[in-house]
Amino acid sequence: MWRPDRSIRGPERATHRDVEPLNRVFAEAFTDRYSRDGLVGVRVPQLNPTIWRYALEDAGDGAMIWRDAAGELVGFNMVHRSGTEGWMGPLAVRPERQGEGLGSNMVLSGIDWLKAEGARTIGLETMPRTVDNIGFYSRLGFMPGHLTITLVRDVHRRPGEIGEVLSGHTEVGPLLDQCRELTEELAPGIDFTRELALTHELRIGDTCLIRRGGELAAFALWHSAPLAAGRPKDELRVLKLVAREPEDFDRTVEAVQRAAAAERVRRVAVRCQSALAEPYLRLVDQGFRVHWTDLRMILRGYAATGTRRGIILSNWEI
Repeated sequence: MWRPDRSIRGPERATHRDVEPLNRVFAEAFTDRYSRDGLVGVRVPQLNPTIWRYALEDAGDGAMIWRDAAGELVGFNMVHRSGTEGWMGPLAVRPERQGEGLGSNMVLSGIDWLKAEGARTIGLETMPRTVDNIGFYSRLGFMPGHLTITLVRDVHRRPGEIGEVLSGHTEVGPLLDQCRELTEELAPGIDFTRELALTHELRIGDTCLIRRGGELAAFALWHSAPLAAGRPKDELRVLKLVAREPEDFDRTVEAVQRAAAAERVRRVAVRCQSALAEPYLRLVDQGFRVHWTDLRMILRGYAATGTRRGIILSNWEI
């Protein structure tokens, strides 16, 4: 009896030519996931191609895809590393090819790559209500950690003076060095300069810089380009925030809100780990409200070492 060829090859490095099939698999897989979680009727849109470009270039050799016997994309895992901090996402398998072991192979390939690259923290995030995913990742050695809570605040006021931003400088190299040095001081090994440079290059957001006594005291990397393809720009999303002191954190959040007003978007979104009680409560006190939750899961033996001091928010989503 004839049987279809179910073989799969990979991982291969994804390129810009793969954005369209990546988008199809992304939308189909996550729509199917929401449906199986009981959210029937929710349709996950395809991502903005520019956001895919950022994801691919940020991941580099960690942008992994797998193909079926016909050469069609069947699954992907975007694996990212910021110095010693490594994480995976998004990752998805075409719904009709789930349950064949590909998902496990994709995650294990990501783990192997991050270990070879010297990552000391390895993790990912998933929806807390999705018990299937939590069980799946747990069987691969990931342990449930703290919640990552997305907090949002509407932007109503007229824009004031934004302050210092990366795009306001013709020579950004020295500023990137300052951001790297501040991050290294507070959390040795972590380095966000690739994300800062890519965001500046692609013009999908910017970086607010906060100084105290002439020295860099904090910065926040944010994106305002719409996540979904064909959607208007309506939200400013903070991806990374580094602050030496709580007061620097407050000034940075204020600068980000002024930037959102200048960008003419309706709200600011900040994702904060529930383990970070001080910045979380400061955001609530400033009028931010809880919008969404994700569960951060960490590979056994590769937990985050924490900051030496200061505050660092690192978003594990594109």
